[in-house]
Amino acid sequence: MCGIVGYIGKDNAKSVVINGLSRLEYRGYDSAGIAFIDSGKLKIFKRSGKLRNLEIEVNRDLSLPSVAIGHTRWATHGEPTDKNAHPHTDCTGKIAVVHNGIIENFVELKNILKEKGHVFKSDTDTEVIAHLIEEEIAQGKDLLKAVFNTSQKLKGSYAIAVIYEGEPEKIVCARKDSPLVIGIGEDENFLASDVPAFLQYTNKVIFLDDDEFAVIERDRVTVYDKSGEILNKNIKTIPWSIAQAEKAGYKHFMLKEIYEQPKGISDTISGKLSLIKGEAELPFDFNKIQIVACGTSYHAGLIGKFFIETLSKIPVSVDYASEFRYRDPLIDSNTVVVAISQSGETADTLAAVRLAKLKGAKVIAICNVIGSTLTREADYTIYTYAGPEISVASTKAFTTQLTALFLTALEIGVIKGTVTKEEEQKYIDELIKIPSKMEDFLETEKKEKRIRQLALEFYMAKDALFLGRFVNYPIALEGALKLKEISYIHAEGYPAGEMKHGPIALIDEKMPVIVIAPKDRVYEKMVSNIEEVKARKGRVIAVTNAGCGEIRRLTDRIIEIPETDELLTPFLTVVPLQLFAYYIADFLGYDVDQPRNLAKSVTVE
Repeated sequence: MCGIVGYIGKDNAKSVVINGLSRLEYRGYDSAGIAFIDSGKLKIFKRSGKLRNLEIEVNRDLSLPSVAIGHTRWATHGEPTDKNAHPHTDCTGKIAVVHNGIIENFVELKNILKEKGHVFKSDTDTEVIAHLIEEEIAQGKDLLKAVFNTSQKLKGSYAIAVIYEGEPEKIVCARKDSPLVIGIGEDENFLASDVPAFLQYTNKVIFLDDDEFAVIERDRVTVYDKSGEILNKNIKTIPWSIAQAEKAGYKHFMLKEIYEQPKGISDTISGKLSLIKGEAELPFDFNKIQIVACGTSYHAGLIGKFFIETLSKIPVSVDYASEFRYRDPLIDSNTVVVAISQSGETADTLAAVRLAKLKGAKVIAICNVIGSTLTREADYTIYTYAGPEISVASTKAFTTQLTALFLTALEIGVIKGTVTKEEEQKYIDELIKIPSKMEDFLETEKKEKRIRQLALEFYMAKDALFLGRFVNYPIALEGALKLKEISYIHAEGYPAGEMKHGPIALIDEKMPVIVIAPKDRVYEKMVSNIEEVKARKGRVIAVTNAGCGEIRRLTDRIIEIPETDELLTPFLTVVPLQLFAYYIADFLGYDVDQPRNLAKSVTVE
């Protein structure tokens, strides 16, 4: 949520920062701003609404600064207005601060500062940071020491970047529970909430950890711990290219990312070659698994439960990470916690991981971002190789998470002796076929546009019901989530067997019911559920396999997917639901990649 970009170097800092902010638009925001130092004087521009509003104003300024910080804000404290947009400044107008996170004790700090005569111009929690830094500098502290001392007074989460007229050739930043990454260039350096902001300039990065500070200058970056000691941080190389973060001719990032799923799955399989060679590598023993995740990753976790329990016979619990801490989870040193997050920065998932580790559990991370906080805090990481996912609505991250979960389930089965070598090879062979089957489906869809036609028929619906059983029940949840996220149509996902315990009351001739019914062990039961929907005049769209005559007899709205092993059907059943949601949102004229009120990486609780 929100986005920070900073730059110091040889180029026009305004252009670099605005360009970086545009690459962070996917994170979600409702206002934007920039601060830079021109001829020794601080200038600030900020506007509510889209980044374009800010860019128009900034382009009227003819200065060519070498240092700047910028921000896209997702409102928490105070409405999304010009005055509440970042950067925020102090009473002197010489200090500018951008901040992601939430300062929990800002009211107390604000009252203390007001008593000292400070005047506030916004409704935000962030502005107290600028005034606290002002206090420190007035007492003779340099900018680094001022930021350090200020951080000791803050409760909550923050990623902070600060520039100051008195020290115009540096950016000082700090991090606690909110991501910050530094880009290392030649005679220039960068700062951002996420790598795509500066990926076109450099793929050499330093990830800041909690309670670390950095001074970023044109020719050097110095990182400090909370004791003020200089740290020797490793520089990592990000394996993404800027081309991966571009639309490549697609109308939206979401559509591009749907079509990138076969490659992401193949790359994730390749990243686990040791398993394909039959070399189990999990470094610890356990007798229980707890999965924690949020949103789409939670749905992947629900499917992972089927994978693991079926293949390894180990009990698995799945919790929303946001709720995990508020019960008394029965985990200990014999439990492995599998934490799933595309970004590796999801605040609720990180909090769940920290609780699990306090209770003695080992943590496996399934994550798409190398060097993210989750991967650094986990005991073991399984990377998904989806590449950068820009659209807020997750697609390729989901199917690569399924890939990682299935391979992990197989590996555990091999270790526990519940999967033979022959069974292991059979499953791997079938998994390896999934990308080509998905490609065939997508290519056929591109030519025939069947799902687009279905979306045209149903895009004016006000409600929708998604039904599935067995391993495709979570796909019903995911299909409903996708439709809600980007089209704003109310949708519910339900286990089909539970339909008659309530949701059946909603079904009438206006209600589209999307039924996920591949040829598997519950196929006949799904046919019966379709009969129940049709008896109440529901409008059925069935996702199924070719040759399913019973379903074709009941409805002519059929989406046919290739056949595969029943455990692997979610890889194929989810794709038409992603496309269905995409086309409906596009027909409605909505911003598919940046739906209202949502953020890509939810870094606050």
